[in-house]
Amino acid sequence: MKKQLDKNTVMMALLKGRTFIVLAILVILFGILSPNFVSVATLKMVTKHVALYGILAIGMTYVIITSGIDLSVGSVVGLAGMIAGGLIQEGLTIGGSTLYFSVPVVVLIVLIMGCLIGWANGLIITKLSVAPFIATLGTMYICRGLANIRSGGNTFSSITGYEGLGNQGFKALGSSVAGIPIGAILLIALSLIAAVALRKTTFGWHLYAVGGNERAAKMSGIKSDRIKIYAYVISGICAALVGMINTAQLAAAHPASGDGWEMNAIAASVLGGTSMAGGIGTIGGTFIGAFVIGVLNDGMTMCGVSEFWQKVIKGAVIILAVVIDQFQRNLQAKMALQVRNENK
Repeated sequence: MKKQLDKNTVMMALLKGRTFIVLAILVILFGILSPNFVSVATLKMVTKHVALYGILAIGMTYVIITSGIDLSVGSVVGLAGMIAGGLIQEGLTIGGSTLYFSVPVVVLIVLIMGCLIGWANGLIITKLSVAPFIATLGTMYICRGLANIRSGGNTFSSITGYEGLGNQGFKALGSSVAGIPIGAILLIALSLIAAVALRKTTFGWHLYAVGGNERAAKMSGIKSDRIKIYAYVISGICAALVGMINTAQLAAAHPASGDGWEMNAIAASVLGGTSMAGGIGTIGGTFIGAFVIGVLNDGMTMCGVSEFWQKVIKGAVIILAVVIDQFQRNLQAKMALQVRNENK
């Protein structure tokens, strides 16, 4: 019995460190297949992409911990970019007059938009009892449609603003400080805040409680509907922020931006140890998971893997991550049972 327990303990340690192991394997593999992969230029490129996926995955982690899902985040990224780009390049026309906003105001408007979309998702799920998959799938189509309507399907290019109108400086969101992308700095800051909020605040404890056993949480006085709505609001705000960072990096906005990124966010969260069953997840794990997805995407691109096969591989990665998560949960239950039998 003791040998079996020791074996299971080793297996559990490997499972908990699986994200680091996968990341190391990917770096070594792509370094061999593409010598240019291990370079400063590639590191900067990967870091930019990791920042986008990571911020998106932070919001997704909060949602999945509540045993929910948010399929709308990729479309919110595209809509946020179109709203920001349109406000800077064309302004807002009301009654024949056109208003131009400063960059901080544009950022605030887009963040509020993300907040409202998340709030709507939360209300539909909690108050109308619509399954999260269906609710956010509908929102995904609505946001993608609105992104196309905003410009008739066209691209806002050269989003630099106009000196005389005081709306220049949006590109700063996509720039770097001492060689470090602003997006990466924001990812680190948001990860620290989100991690503390999960582990050290009442809201975080309630989030885990709702995801672990919503009925028990309600019986203990936790307002589960409010907690879920907050989780979707956070997800919407993260998606809106990613949309602006992506637009600033490209200095252009396209309605199709963020297409499929919800899968990257889900994959990063699940690879980082967040359980699709709810109640389990850490921001630290999601942070590493985002690096795995970023390295995987850019590595496959540099190795010449077609976009179609990339989707196949990422889909397989998500399935494998969920299977491993289920295996870990079963192993934990088995180990707990072995310990109880030994103590009898």
